Amino acid sequence: MMRAHTVTRQVHNKQDLASYFEFSQSGVQLVEDGLKEIGFGEYLVEEQVLDRYQLFRALQMQDRLPGVRLGECAAALGYAPINAIEKIYARFLELQTVAV
Repeated sequence: MMRAHTVTRQVHNKQDLASYFEFSQSGVQLVEDGLKEIGFGEYLVEEQVLDRYQLFRALQMQDRLPGVRLGECAAALGYAPINAIEKIYARFLELQTVAV
């Protein structure tokens, strides 16, 4: 599925991001053009269920716990109830259109 989206920069803890991207002294430059397939985490941000910092923390947790789904991590961190995340995931799986 292809979705167009905008990238907003929202950093709550620059030290976390700096240590995660240690290879770059100047941060990460993101250049985007055209349509792009997005993952469920990005969809959660787009739907305003998570902000970028919360997504980052949930991805960190998922990285430490292989086999655990992103939605489970977000719920375990208290960002959203698991049943709400599961409903959004069902909607995410049904996306077949291009939003421009």
